[in-house]
Amino acid sequence: MSLRTKIAAGALAGAMGMAGALVTWFEGRSLVAYLDPVGIPTLCDGITAGVSLGQTATDAECDALLAGELGAALAAVDRHTLHPQPDTRRAALASFTYNVGAGAFARSTLLRLLNAGDVAGACAELSRWVFAGGRELAGLVRRRAAERELCEVGL
Repeated sequence: MSLRTKIAAGALAGAMGMAGALVTWFEGRSLVAYLDPVGIPTLCDGITAGVSLGQTATDAECDALLAGELGAALAAVDRHTLHPQPDTRRAALASFTYNVGAGAFARSTLLRLLNAGDVAGACAELSRWVFAGGRELAGLVRRRAAERELCEVGL
């Protein structure tokens, strides 16, 4: 199934469904903790909080962790944006926030531009967030391109 198909299917569940499609597509799922490209212990669909190497989880546990973390990311987007956003943009921003953290989103130029009404400029900022550990990662380039495309729907 393509990413476009997953997002279209996720659209039935609104922003949460679309964001979930993005996150699971780009994070992948591992039931055993591993080190991500910058050396952070990671489990399930990119979960890092409280994870240690050797830790394991079931699919059901991963589903619950994903729902909780994605819900928190979407809540952070809604809390920090001053104007209502369409579900496509909320989904893109929730995927981004899930990946970089609510604090980074709250301090970002992206959010400042969005809140100032420069939606195109805000969406363009996503393309700048492709570095981890001081190096550009191809996976982040692809993820940000997909998030940006979804962010720009309707512009």
